[in-house]
Amino acid sequence: MEPNNEDNASFNPAAPLPGFSAIPPPIPPPMAPIPHAPLPRPPTFRPPAPQNGGGKASDSDSESEDEHYVISEESKQVRERQEKAMQELLIKRRAAAIAVPTNDKSVRDRLRRLGEPITLFGEQEMERRARLAQLMARLDIGGQLDRLLQAYEEDAAPKDEVDEEELQYPFFTEGPKELREARIEIAKFSIKRAAVRIQRAKRRRDDPDEDVEAETKWALKQAKGMVLDCSNFGDDRPLTGCSFSRDGKILATCSLSGVTKLWEMPQVTNKIAVLKDHRERATDVVFSPVDDILATASADRTAKLWKTDGTLLQTFEGHLDRLARVAFHPSGKYLGTTSFDKTWRLWDVNTGAELLLQEGHSRSVYGIAFQQDGALAASSGLDSLARVWDLRTGRSILVFQGHIKPVLSVTFSPNGYHLASGGEDNQCRIWDLRMRKSLYIIPAHANLVSQVKYEPQEGYFLATASYDMKVNIWSGRDFSLVKSLAGHESKVASLDITADSSCIATVSHDRTIKLWTSSSNEEEEEEDQGGETMDVDH
Repeated sequence: MEPNNEDNASFNPAAPLPGFSAIPPPIPPPMAPIPHAPLPRPPTFRPPAPQNGGGKASDSDSESEDEHYVISEESKQVRERQEKAMQELLIKRRAAAIAVPTNDKSVRDRLRRLGEPITLFGEQEMERRARLAQLMARLDIGGQLDRLLQAYEEDAAPKDEVDEEELQYPFFTEGPKELREARIEIAKFSIKRAAVRIQRAKRRRDDPDEDVEAETKWALKQAKGMVLDCSNFGDDRPLTGCSFSRDGKILATCSLSGVTKLWEMPQVTNKIAVLKDHRERATDVVFSPVDDILATASADRTAKLWKTDGTLLQTFEGHLDRLARVAFHPSGKYLGTTSFDKTWRLWDVNTGAELLLQEGHSRSVYGIAFQQDGALAASSGLDSLARVWDLRTGRSILVFQGHIKPVLSVTFSPNGYHLASGGEDNQCRIWDLRMRKSLYIIPAHANLVSQVKYEPQEGYFLATASYDMKVNIWSGRDFSLVKSLAGHESKVASLDITADSSCIATVSHDRTIKLWTSSSNEEEEEEDQGGETMDVDH
């Protein structure tokens, strides 16, 4: 029997079984390479540097050049601003650490010794002390200790060695003798007027026969009944100002032609006089409250004083730019003028002398008004401010900020403590002198307010003229709109109210004069046949 080859075949474990893949042989783990010495690096070729310097710099040279950066102008400006801010911060910190005297007199003395102004316009005591602290800090930081030590030594010196004349050095500019006499006269006049006003206010408050509420209603009823009474052309050029005489029998108007005309009331048809002497346009006209004289202002930098017959009495010269407004003091002895030279001035009516040149506004001065007592004056300007001045001392006692555009007109209420102002922001603001703040804001018109005027008896109502061609009448009690007088065809430049509040005159750039009177007078006379109408105290 032959052996089976398949049975006798030897078993090969590496041979794959049928239907199975071959198993790969195991891979031995890698072994770490045997260290050996590094091969030498072939030398690199460097071209020789050109002898004439025309080639590129080496790598080390380029790296050194990269270390220097070019700073732009903007970066320089930023760095300068940062340094300046740091310097200011350092000065503030140093100023806070420096001992500064709290006595205002000592502060003034130290400023004088350092050669600095002892006071600036409008500067208060705390502001002056802060200015001294910053000045001393700058001197300390700047290394100018000699001046600083000199100031300390003089402060530490005995008081007997200090010059008495230096301590009495005035911080104001002394005015002429005429101004001193005028201030005394104004003080005497205002004391009497104020006493009468206060006595009258007390009587109206305490007297049971005085019905203030009824009088106010009657006055507002008269104002509400205002209608157009007559109209007439006043000049060939636009009219700029108007004013009633003290008895209400004459109306004066001025225009851009430089001519001022006097009209007979109650119908402005007959001309009494024509005043011609200004070389430029006339800007304002006003009657004296005590005499039959009037003053005019012009762009020729002068104001003039006239009689009602057309005789020229005085010419007030001194302003450096055109005039805006003019106003009489309640005593009738002084005249105030405003100008675009940023000043307002006070003149002696009798002599024509300039008594006071008053600065204080940063831009042109436009409006001016005197309190009925005569103690205070108000000025307004294109710097959007209204200032109140004490004529007895010359001080600026109040500064009213609130208008956002130039203030063109100011007027005092007969009560003595309310001031109204109107400007290019279309608003009329009521200021309270006692509370030193804005009492009420009237959105008066759709265009700039050219003039404001209180009713002259008790301030029952307030009239405002505007470039929106209207004149509005507002209640003096709650400042609500009482009446709107529409009739002009162009900008209303000015208005005035008679002493008895029975008539309002308006002038406009449409060259017309319009008189507005109350239509309720005749109705009351018919209702009160044989009866007495309510008398309003004058």
